[in-house]
Amino acid sequence: MTKKSLLIIFSFLLIMALLTILAMSWGNRFDWPDNVHINYGFPLTWSTQTLSTIIGPVNLWTVDITALILNLTIWFTIMLITTTILLYLLNKNPSDKEKE
Repeated sequence: MTKKSLLIIFSFLLIMALLTILAMSWGNRFDWPDNVHINYGFPLTWSTQTLSTIIGPVNLWTVDITALILNLTIWFTIMLITTTILLYLLNKNPSDKEKE
């Protein structure tokens, strides 16, 4: 494997790690008169922080462990499949390309 191939794979893994962190910490704030909360996670909401209810201000966290595990599974599966494809494409011999 060449240095260029290793650099491509390392760059991809770094970008995917950053995207995973961004997706897991992505927050959407919902301001309703009787309920202000922030949902965290993409594509699945794994945590909700309630900031205000009809009674008054609160700081209540609700965590869905199943959604958290599924979120991580989705992002790491994308990383694994894409890395496998990159390794396959980068390790093809020039002689294999001539046979096709």
